Amino acid sequence: MAALAPVQVSPLIKFGRWSALLLGIMWGSHRYNTLKASETAWRVEEAERKIVKDAHKATEKTRLNREELLYLADQAGVKVPPNF
Repeated sequence: MAALAPVQVSPLIKFGRWSALLLGIMWGSHRYNTLKASETAWRVEEAERKIVKDAHKATEKTRLNREELLYLADQAGVKVPPNF
């Protein structure tokens, strides 16, 4: 079978393809920067919420630990000091 000669692509089509490629790259860059800014703001807010949530968890863990120790002391018959 004979090899076919490559087809010449119109300069208008080439220009359109390159233009679409460059516009796509520019749009993607713009979109990335927009999303990055909103994501950065969200991460800052989430970090602030995490601090509050961690403090609340620590307080709750301390409370539950104290209740468990009081329960175990009661079950073991150990007298608990009044300021515990």
